[in-house]
Amino acid sequence: MKLVATDLDGTLVRNDRTVSPRTIAVFRRLHDSDVVIVLVTGRPIRWIFPVYSQLGIPALAICANGAATYDPGTDTIVHSAPLEADILAEVCTRLRAEVPGVVFAVERDGGRQMRHEPDFPVGPWEADHESVGPAPLEEILTRPAAKLLVRAGVQSPDEFTARVGACLTGLAEATNSSSSGMVEVSAAGVTKASALALVARTHAVDAAEVIAFGDMPNDLPMLTWAGRGVAMANGHPAVRAAASDVTKHSNEDDGVAEYLERVFGF
Repeated sequence: MKLVATDLDGTLVRNDRTVSPRTIAVFRRLHDSDVVIVLVTGRPIRWIFPVYSQLGIPALAICANGAATYDPGTDTIVHSAPLEADILAEVCTRLRAEVPGVVFAVERDGGRQMRHEPDFPVGPWEADHESVGPAPLEEILTRPAAKLLVRAGVQSPDEFTARVGACLTGLAEATNSSSSGMVEVSAAGVTKASALALVARTHAVDAAEVIAFGDMPNDLPMLTWAGRGVAMANGHPAVRAAASDVTKHSNEDDGVAEYLERVFGF
């Protein structure tokens, strides 16, 4: 395998948001062996710096489910595929007509900035973040967005994602990556797989030479595209069923590190 791609939350990162010493050691060995490493996450750019500080390697990061590819060495977005403003407006119009009580937020500039409707619930860790703030929907719709975040009270994540996806068929992609009932909407054709395929081509790596790890529905396109798509032992049932392999251990117990040690003979 020439390229290792990994999701972060529920996969590489433990539930306390740390990366284990064993995992750090494995990824530094891969980096020193010239294996291409790509972090592939639903996280916005502003959420990935703690992972970089722990790993200590300048891996590319595909953020916002494929909408932005970030190079930490130059602090630049090297590829972007946002929801354009007109499409964003149509998505919100459809959903507001279809889903009672729906509220929206957008990740902009790859997730360097977030704007949300006043009633959209924001995590306590971001309530006072300088790049996060409330705005009326009219202002939210004025610019392209890396992704749209959709909530409507308490919802079953899979059922709500299916409902949103059906409403947006042909217009945008809908997925989820948590148990909170929030749906993440990207531009049509934009997934973790589409962005990872572009990175792989840049490095002259075929899909067959890629091993990818993930745990949630937003990882499914990447895991089915990669030559070896590996689901986490703690992964969503649909992800475990679709993957070509499953780790022996969860993200809490170095599942990715243990698997890579076996594959690369560390």
